[in-house]
Amino acid sequence: METRSEWLTRRPPLHLAPFVDRYTGYRLVGFPPGLHRGLPSRHLTFIVSIGPSIDVVQQSDPAQSPSRYGCVVGGLQATPALIAHDGHQEGVAVELTPLGCRALFGIPPRALWSTSVELADVVGAAGRELWERLQGIDSWVGRFAACDDVLTGLADPNREPHPQLGRAWTELVRSGGTMPTSTLAASVGWSRQHFARRFVDEFGLGPKLASRVVRFERARHLLTSARSSATIASVAARAGYYDQAHLARDFAELAGCTPGAWMAEEDVPSFQDEAALLV
Repeated sequence: METRSEWLTRRPPLHLAPFVDRYTGYRLVGFPPGLHRGLPSRHLTFIVSIGPSIDVVQQSDPAQSPSRYGCVVGGLQATPALIAHDGHQEGVAVELTPLGCRALFGIPPRALWSTSVELADVVGAAGRELWERLQGIDSWVGRFAACDDVLTGLADPNREPHPQLGRAWTELVRSGGTMPTSTLAASVGWSRQHFARRFVDEFGLGPKLASRVVRFERARHLLTSARSSATIASVAARAGYYDQAHLARDFAELAGCTPGAWMAEEDVPSFQDEAALLV
């Protein structure tokens, strides 16, 4: 069977933009069955499956049992999850920012740290509605509009995190994970110790680890966007690592493999890395 992959992205409406960076619709057909690594990212996991369930065979927290999800949400993480697929995958990935977790779900990102759950278990009927509506819509435009509708119903801007924490997260991401914790703390007028404690309480991980995750994600995107031309050493330099060995150590801890091994095993395109068409 011929392999086919289809990718489309769309930004959410302005009132959802602080909470969701974009939607990515994906359809992959005819690929060999295999495993995909769900890697640490600056976004929370939020994926609505269309058709087969999402089969997580190894959670980011090994203490959590494997499970299958129709609409999965999960917190920030510092270790990979493993997702089994039969070569056919279809759904919508919602790039949910940590700042949107309270606004949409009414809980801090810390409550979902390194775990995954069914959306309906967090928000009730709206989670079931989102999954059910996407099953019956064939067009990406219609699917994205359904996401807009359901997420708008969930959104409450009054539940956003403390403004200083929101500003610190935004600055951390804008710097590509290179801004020192002391500088972030000073930028919001808190001591380093108070800042670190409040950061963990909100997001589930400390600012140093968050910086590593953001820097790692940037390196991963650089590797996939320039597979044929970039060396691992040049990617390490562009992403703010001391050297190639520093990047390799972060890959070993955050992805569970070397950069080269990860690139070799990613035969099936991933919405985490694949460039998509804008609609």
